[in-house]
Amino acid sequence: KAMHQLPADTAPLLSGQMIDLAGGRAYLSLPAGATAPLPAVIVIHEWWGLNANVSHWADRLAAEGYAALAVDLYGGAVATSADDAMTYMKAVDDGQALATLTAAYDFLGSDPRILATRRAAIGWCFGGGWSLQLSLARPLDATVIYYGHLIDDVARLKSIKGPVLGIFGNKDRGIPPAAVDAFDRALTEAGVQHDIHRYDAEHAFANPSNAIYDQPAATDAWEQTRAFLRSTIAK
Repeated sequence: KAMHQLPADTAPLLSGQMIDLAGGRAYLSLPAGATAPLPAVIVIHEWWGLNANVSHWADRLAAEGYAALAVDLYGGAVATSADDAMTYMKAVDDGQALATLTAAYDFLGSDPRILATRRAAIGWCFGGGWSLQLSLARPLDATVIYYGHLIDDVARLKSIKGPVLGIFGNKDRGIPPAAVDAFDRALTEAGVQHDIHRYDAEHAFANPSNAIYDQPAATDAWEQTRAFLRSTIAK
């Protein structure tokens, strides 16, 4: 809990819409005036839940030309305190979460507005770990992990099909540099194309609504993310 602070401001006005997804909800943002097929990104929230700030990230991706679908892994709950966030995160059923993410993957490929032939996932913290998990379960064309829970099982990592971008903070006590080192080595051994970027920053440094937001690091990380998505799914 000490590594997370509640968003301190309100997100900009949103341009997408809430939709039904696998019996739950998700926030869909589409590029203005674009027609199918579109490259698509599954957006996975931090431990606070699918709040307006996460939906704003989907809008930012839509402005880049991607169909962005922000999933809800908390069944509609949104935390207003660190205690709530911890409770909601611990209550997540792994099987149900993966089913929701799989439904998002399928939706982006089948919805007539999108018909995605290339799909990526991006997540922060709790969502970063699930971005990795989805890449193990489905053939994503690209995976972006912002300081999420990692694995270093080479056999499991071999199931990743597309390249991986990892964004981490060297002052992160939850995902420490040693864990990132092990992940990096395991990806190399598994033959997974990847790029790891490290910043002299805390956990959750890239959230602009967070009091520990590190603007220079977050700006560079976002530029790395934009370039990575352009080279993997926008081409």
